[in-house]
Amino acid sequence: MAESWDPKTRDVVKKIPFLTETAGPRDKQKWQDRLKQELHALITYIKMNKDSDMDWFTIQPNADGTHWKGKCWYVHELIKYEFDFQFDIPATYPDTAPEIEIPELDGKTAKMYRGGKICLTIHFKPLWSKNSPHFGVAHALCLGLAPWLAAEVPFMVETGVIKPKV
Repeated sequence: MAESWDPKTRDVVKKIPFLTETAGPRDKQKWQDRLKQELHALITYIKMNKDSDMDWFTIQPNADGTHWKGKCWYVHELIKYEFDFQFDIPATYPDTAPEIEIPELDGKTAKMYRGGKICLTIHFKPLWSKNSPHFGVAHALCLGLAPWLAAEVPFMVETGVIKPKV
């Protein structure tokens, strides 16, 4: 699968730290260790994006790290389209990838499930399964949400489904 990525994506993914802790939210102490690794990987990814002027999201977890929310944006034809996103960490995490939701886009594209959950089934979930438990939130954003936005935002703009916010 990695062979099919463009060289830029491959380079970015290589720089996001892999996680070593296998705990999910049900294992309280080890989950805290995993959460530290998650935050380290996210900080690394955000810094890489900012350093290359490719900043495209903000994110923040709740106190126990089981619910995450933020804003993501995509620039299409020099117009910025911004969306709120969120996800919960599944009880079986990291074996199960989080399901990223963009509620305001619910029903606006075929590549979305009820509740605004973006479709990651075909491309991302097999990749997650192969790389679990080493992938984390940063990987889900880089290899799940980012390509989804790149594919779907231009399509929704061109079909008139979404308009720029004034």
